[in-house]
Amino acid sequence: MYTSEVSADKPRRPMTVPDLRRMKQNGAPIVVLTAYDASMARIADAAGVDLILVGDSLGMVVQGADSTLPVTIDDLIYHCRAVRRGLVHALLIADMPFLSYATNERALDGAARLLMQGGASMVKLEGGSREVLDTIHFLSVRDVPVCAHLGLTPQSVLRLGGYKVQGREQPARLALIEQAHAVVEAGAEALVLECVPASLAQEISAAIAIPTIGIGAGRDCDGQVLVCYDMLGITSGKRPRFVKDFLTGNAGGVRAAIEQFAADVRARSFPGPEHSF
Repeated sequence: MYTSEVSADKPRRPMTVPDLRRMKQNGAPIVVLTAYDASMARIADAAGVDLILVGDSLGMVVQGADSTLPVTIDDLIYHCRAVRRGLVHALLIADMPFLSYATNERALDGAARLLMQGGASMVKLEGGSREVLDTIHFLSVRDVPVCAHLGLTPQSVLRLGGYKVQGREQPARLALIEQAHAVVEAGAEALVLECVPASLAQEISAAIAIPTIGIGAGRDCDGQVLVCYDMLGITSGKRPRFVKDFLTGNAGGVRAAIEQFAADVRARSFPGPEHSF
């Protein structure tokens, strides 16, 4: 039986990149949450979150933009520095923003800044094209840990025409399976699957050696991630189907809400069918 990394009888130590693969091998669900400032990072870390993502989602939930596209490397570095100061246990992942990895050289420069100036331990890139696969390989052989991101890729919103579930039809399903194997071969250490059918996410998770982190991808991923403002019920506008409000009705406040999120992920009771496609 899996014993939580944050159980009371075990000292909490900083998470490392190799820990992620060990957690997958041991069947230990990985709890991931976004954060954009030291205070939220400190609460999430104390509540037992394994990974903190400084996502380019900050463009929408912090800056008030209509998409993630306006976010810059400087924005990510600023927020990474703040989040880093709040962490003891959780591993810090930073998104690489739109067009920051358009060339390998630009990607290396941006990734280096996020790791060296921002304090991140891993960077996340969207997409599975030949060019992105080449960039993942280019970074990984230079000791930059990379998390891939497939399915709904928000930086592609203009081309996709909106935020839509991916991989419903058989050709798209097969393409995503092929891309998942390709990012592993390129050197990715983890894979985010966003807004894909739960059955597809289950198939991919069982087929690849690196952990999958789901958001709108069903309960059979190796871990789950939500945007902190979404799971606290304070994001304006329509709530996505894959989001659950863990704060409303929780007398313990923000920390208790995050602890409940972590507990539900580890018990595989979240996400439920109502949060999946």
